[in-house]
Amino acid sequence: MKIRIIALGKIKEKFLKEGIEEFLKRLTPYCAVEITELSPVEIKDEQIDKALNEEGEKILSHIKPDSYVITLEIGGKELSSEMFAQKINEIIVSGKSELVFVIGSSCGLSSVVSNRADFKLSLSKMTFLHQFARLLLVEQIYRGFKILKGETYHK
Repeated sequence: MKIRIIALGKIKEKFLKEGIEEFLKRLTPYCAVEITELSPVEIKDEQIDKALNEEGEKILSHIKPDSYVITLEIGGKELSSEMFAQKINEIIVSGKSELVFVIGSSCGLSSVVSNRADFKLSLSKMTFLHQFARLLLVEQIYRGFKILKGETYHK
């Protein structure tokens, strides 16, 4: 299975880059993970919806029609690590060849991207910088595969 993470913006902080790279390296025995970084649209307070729609068009242009899409959203469903692992397994078993995670900008996601989601995920009730969300996500994907394989990292 191929996993793609579509995220707005680049990671600038060295410690975040190193953490993300470490988990991407650890994931190589389990799956191929690709990160697609898109340039965010400048968001002015009075034009948030317009900017989110522009970002949404960019995001959707990188998603294949048959991909399984999980958006990270404040209103999404919270899962334990075990439940997240089971969700990944369900997607693998369903025969989907690509799983796409979408991380929006600091203002969230457009409704068209949210509506395209097959599943809406919340990492926590807490709010994180979207750069942190990327690190948390790759760590949870790694943890999920370790759980599925019955390996020791999880405990």
